[in-house]
Amino acid sequence: MKKYILLGLLGMLLIGSTGCIIPAYSGDPATRTEQLYNTSEDLRQARDCWDRFWMIDQPSHMTPYRTHGGIT
Repeated sequence: MKKYILLGLLGMLLIGSTGCIIPAYSGDPATRTEQLYNTSEDLRQARDCWDRFWMIDQPSHMTPYRTHGGIT
């Protein structure tokens, strides 16, 4: 019984470290910079899409000032 418990713990340990072997980005600094830039640009666009979905990219209509969020 102890053998199976130890084997299960060893299996969980090995499964947990499986993804750490392959690097996510290139070793070349120029290529890695481009990859990181593309990743951050994708995240920025996702945040803008999220703001548009929740309609928080427009000014609040609860302010006492009359501001229009569109092009005037």
